[in-house]
Amino acid sequence: MGYRLLQEAHGVLRTRMGAAFPGTRAVFRGHDLHHDLRDLDWMALYLFGITGRQHTPEQIRMLHAIWVYTSYPDARLWNNRVAALAGSVRSTPPLAMAAALAVSEAQVYGGQAGVRAMSFFLRTKAAVDAGADLVEWVNAEAEQRHILGYGRPIDSTDERIYWLHQRAQALGLAEGPYLRLAFQVEQILLARRPHLRMNNAAYTAALCADMGMDVGEFHLFRVPLFLAGMPPCYVEARERPEATLLPLSCSDIHYEGVTARRW
Repeated sequence: MGYRLLQEAHGVLRTRMGAAFPGTRAVFRGHDLHHDLRDLDWMALYLFGITGRQHTPEQIRMLHAIWVYTSYPDARLWNNRVAALAGSVRSTPPLAMAAALAVSEAQVYGGQAGVRAMSFFLRTKAAVDAGADLVEWVNAEAEQRHILGYGRPIDSTDERIYWLHQRAQALGLAEGPYLRLAFQVEQILLARRPHLRMNNAAYTAALCADMGMDVGEFHLFRVPLFLAGMPPCYVEARERPEATLLPLSCSDIHYEGVTARRW
């Protein structure tokens, strides 16, 4: 079976996504990119490439807002720090951005948190629709594992939620079943631990589930989530003397290894 599959794929690329025909045209999911899709918003094109579906203008504006509200140009943040360090040692912009985006996939506070939050919402709604009690379900989940999307280091209030919810309400997107579920889960978790407030990962996961995204589509949508905050960190680091970003002195390191010895 494996051999036959390889033989069938040898020498030809079969695709339903598109192709470039140099000198004539480019096809994007069956549409002429420069003729049929030339007026599309970039976010609309990006989502069409991921899902194959057209989104409403309100949904596109909301998805833009998710990206904008998460663009923090703070070089202390884990992924921005990578971009800034790359600038400090005079790496190139593509390498800096690629490395910073790669580490944005963090398990607890990066891309994986949102992915796991959406997975939880999909499972939870399916269970409740099948007759499960929501409070019992959430408490059982919380006993087994931390429910990502709730709780946040430093301060339990996620400042993005207020602005996201304001925008969702203005666009008529704040009443979807998954977003309602996300707020219900928050109340159940707050009864267990007062610091488990909803964070950006849960809110955006629920919102995108209400737009019809599955976990894989949401994961792809999130890839550039932090991107706009990275170039400012890179630019500022490049403007400063080389290798002077967040230097450590020997006294900053708490060493517990072998003591000084004669060689």
